[in-house]
Amino acid sequence: MAERRIGLIMNGVTGRMGMNQHLIRSIAAIRAEGGVKLANGDTLMPDPVIVGRNRAKLEALAKAHGISRVSTDLDACLADPNDEIFFDAATTQMRAGLLRKAIAAGKHIYCEKPTADTLADALDVARLAKAKGIKNGVVQDKLFLPGLRKLKMVIDSGFLGRICSVKGEFGYWVFEGDLQPAQRPSWNYKKAEGGGIILDMLCHWRYVLDNLFGNVEAVSCLGAVHIPERIGEDGKPYKADADDAAYATFQLEGGAIAHINSSWVTRVRRDDLVTFQVDGTHGSAICGLHKCWTQSRVATPKPVWNPDQPQTIDFFAGWQEVPTTQDFPNGFRMQWEEFLRHVAGERADYPWNLLAGAKGVQLAEAGLKSWAERRWIDLPKLEV
Repeated sequence: MAERRIGLIMNGVTGRMGMNQHLIRSIAAIRAEGGVKLANGDTLMPDPVIVGRNRAKLEALAKAHGISRVSTDLDACLADPNDEIFFDAATTQMRAGLLRKAIAAGKHIYCEKPTADTLADALDVARLAKAKGIKNGVVQDKLFLPGLRKLKMVIDSGFLGRICSVKGEFGYWVFEGDLQPAQRPSWNYKKAEGGGIILDMLCHWRYVLDNLFGNVEAVSCLGAVHIPERIGEDGKPYKADADDAAYATFQLEGGAIAHINSSWVTRVRRDDLVTFQVDGTHGSAICGLHKCWTQSRVATPKPVWNPDQPQTIDFFAGWQEVPTTQDFPNGFRMQWEEFLRHVAGERADYPWNLLAGAKGVQLAEAGLKSWAERRWIDLPKLEV
């Protein structure tokens, strides 16, 4: 048994998502617990250099989490042959250009979604990686959530029968910044900075729908800017011109219909910040981030419409929770470990790649086009 070092260039991990999910809860946690165990008994130990513009901020972050290397020179990092992987969690608008540079430098690629702000760029990056023989992966974290993994088990068991429909509700109220400080950064609400919930969330819904229920074949989407002015980090008002809500319907391969509401302008009265209800011929299931419930055909109540009397059926009582029978580590960490194994040669098949990322951008672009043209948009099959 031996410890094998694997060098990572981590760009954009001073931001909220990059810092919390990728650096602290994934790479730093893996290092603290002794690395990634490989099938042959070896241990893979990630050795990151965190890259950004503010050296003082980088050094403070590195010191707090046991990281020995920081840099403000991305080009120099890409030129170092001792680091094999380039990871990016910085702005979407810069991502395609950064990935091209990393691919040209021979680095394996792992990055946040969206992989680009246009489908043309997303496909170009995927094709470049394939031509260069670069191993690549894109964050598809929701597939690793406990609730969705339990839901996948329910589907695979045949409990639902033929799936008829999927209903998703995602979101919460993001404060405008006057009454309370906003809990999301202002760039999310500015078109010029790559904001908008359609570009952000439809990339997620593509891989969720494709992997659990059936490939997305067409989309009809209506976006909205419900809050046209917000207060920025500087305390000053700004024009919020990027969509803060999206109401999208999807036709899936096999005939199922999905509808997902995504909103930063909704108050939550449901089991979690995101829920998916799946109705099938033999049963139904509903899941959140961590829990999943099912209702079988024989346990389904038989309501009768009568608006003149208060409802007597407790519709929550007829659902059975799927038990937790295994540990579910942080979903971002789980995918990091799988990608590190892929780069180390232990895992040949890795489906969550730049092509999968391009499919997410394809759906987001189609959603924006559907909104602009007020019509259904078909999604042709993508290849690289």
